[in-house]
Amino acid sequence: PTRSQNEVRAVIGRGLEGDRYFFTREPGSDPGKRSEITLIEVEAIEALRKDLGRDFGLGASRRNVITRDVPLNHLVARRFRVGDVTLEGIRLAEPCGYLEGLTSRGVREALIHRGGWRARIVRDGTIHVGDAVSPDA
Repeated sequence: PTRSQNEVRAVIGRGLEGDRYFFTREPGSDPGKRSEITLIEVEAIEALRKDLGRDFGLGASRRNVITRDVPLNHLVARRFRVGDVTLEGIRLAEPCGYLEGLTSRGVREALIHRGGWRARIVRDGTIHVGDAVSPDA
């Protein structure tokens, strides 16, 4: 099960401390293609709730970071910061059958093209709840 945290350490090449994939990442694999963190807009989750007509918890998206008022599509292939952590958007995080199996029927289709983004960590640091998301200077 997912759990909310007030802060989490982001580590280059590994991801987020405490994430289920943190210890399984292979050092030396192509970092340009590897996703170390996932983000989703809370607005997409709210739209999903409306489309399905039922509750869908924030953690049910299985994304690492939930943003508000941040158009994530503008960050693909760009570097940006979440607090003092620098990330680079890699690709869309399309929903999968596994997610739908953990949640409910219709989730996969409802999140197509709005399931969030995968990113890699460019500069380590700690992400805190409420940190600003901004273009990397």
